Amino acid sequence: MRTCLVVDHSNVVRKVARHIFEAMQFEADEAESGQEALDKCKAAMPDAILLDANLPSMGNVEFLSSLRTLPNGSKPLVIYCTIENDPTEITRALTAGADEYLLKPFDRDSVAAKLTAVGLKT
Repeated sequence: MRTCLVVDHSNVVRKVARHIFEAMQFEADEAESGQEALDKCKAAMPDAILLDANLPSMGNVEFLSSLRTLPNGSKPLVIYCTIENDPTEITRALTAGADEYLLKPFDRDSVAAKLTAVGLKT
């Protein structure tokens, strides 16, 4: 089964995203912060990561840089998730290692479209 790590400071967003991924046959896990997400990636690297733009204690660029240096850190397809359509921030995340971006609010169809775009078909 494919795996996904949902990284978001909002409990509600994590639960909604987790439900969407589980409905698409992913085994989903959650992390509230960048450090918690890195720790989970070190323990078991997921196939996909939905990454919030505003992480507590560690910025998303720092998380991406750290992730990509881990053993198998190039494996997960990372979808950067933001509420603002700011091209500068989106470009920074993509340059730092995100594979795609997704605007909030999102639904199952938009998540599925992004997974297809990054090659992790649903």
